[in-house]
Amino acid sequence: MFYHIRKTTIFTRPNQHKAKFNLMEHPLSLFKHCPECGSVHFEIHNEKSKRCADCGFVYYFNSSAATVALIMNERNELLVCRRAKAPAKGTLDLPGGFIDMFETGEEGITREVKEETGMEVEKAEYLFSLPNIYVYSGFTVHTLDLFFRCTVSDTLHYKAMDDAADVFFLPLKDICTEDFGLSSIRKGLKIFLGKADEY
Repeated sequence: MFYHIRKTTIFTRPNQHKAKFNLMEHPLSLFKHCPECGSVHFEIHNEKSKRCADCGFVYYFNSSAATVALIMNERNELLVCRRAKAPAKGTLDLPGGFIDMFETGEEGITREVKEETGMEVEKAEYLFSLPNIYVYSGFTVHTLDLFFRCTVSDTLHYKAMDDAADVFFLPLKDICTEDFGLSSIRKGLKIFLGKADEY
């Protein structure tokens, strides 16, 4: 997954996310002007929105959807990538990325796997999700990462493309989560490896 995750939080108690918001910079802190009328009186409305004091327009900041692919071969090995670009350049990663507008999660992960490895996804089975924070050009983007167990048509032919410097299969027993540069991938791998027999 080729984007930067700065922090991962899983909320297990009601309203735990509200306490976390209070410890963070407001997600719309860089939005200084109302997108409707251009007023500079674009003020914090609540933990995830701003309201224009002049025209009344309210803008809500919601999570962006992203995908992660877990692809196994017949030798019980997991497909991993090596990141070609910052952040975390040179560390391991998994195929995936943001879901485009009008795509389903299944369509998004199918496209991302094709773009990054050349592989054709035949089946994408949703497993679990993790909330994350991704920083792009100094702007904080909250994401919801959807992890899919993907079956591909051919596990023998693939190549590193897009943001991947390398693509290869790694035996599950040899996976060290600390070799993966993004925190959401590390956390997701721990969940996957802990339930590999079920998945």
